[in-house]
Amino acid sequence: MKLIGSTTSPFVRRIRLLIQDDSVEFENIDIFSAQGAETLKQNNPAKKVPVLLDGDRAIYDSRVIYNYLSSKLGIEALDWHQQNLLTIIDAASDSLVSVLLCKRSGFNTDEDKMFFNLQHQRLDTILPALEEYVEQGDFDDWHYPSICLFTLLDWALFRDLVQWQHFPGLLRFYQHALKKPYVEETDPRV
Repeated sequence: MKLIGSTTSPFVRRIRLLIQDDSVEFENIDIFSAQGAETLKQNNPAKKVPVLLDGDRAIYDSRVIYNYLSSKLGIEALDWHQQNLLTIIDAASDSLVSVLLCKRSGFNTDEDKMFFNLQHQRLDTILPALEEYVEQGDFDDWHYPSICLFTLLDWALFRDLVQWQHFPGLLRFYQHALKKPYVEETDPRV
């Protein structure tokens, strides 16, 4: 199997942390270069990372890849509550990616515009909810939703997109997760 993605993508990193070994080849691409864009075009019509290649199959999207690997490798499937946690983590990730891309495109994301307001409102709802779930112990085990939360937090810190001091539970979770296996090896700053 081969995973195509970017070391800076939180969606790619979550799959790398799930696998935690060299059994899956990792191809790091620059999605904004001509060559990287062509690789994506050839392997995923959505032109998004990650993509998992397994023989003649191409599996798109980190959640679908998780489900595929869960079935193939005998990893426990997510229950409905974990699926819900993943949905809100993905929504926060999508909003933060949108904000970052808009900033890099020269937009003032603090402007009173419907698109920017929606992203900020979504984050203003999701982050306190994630804080509450952490405090309830929903992320005490190192499972796929915990991996996804960690990659979201680390990526947002890496990109300086959220003021985390307002979320002490998320910060504690983050500090604890930094000690987990393969986290250092997948750090996008390296």
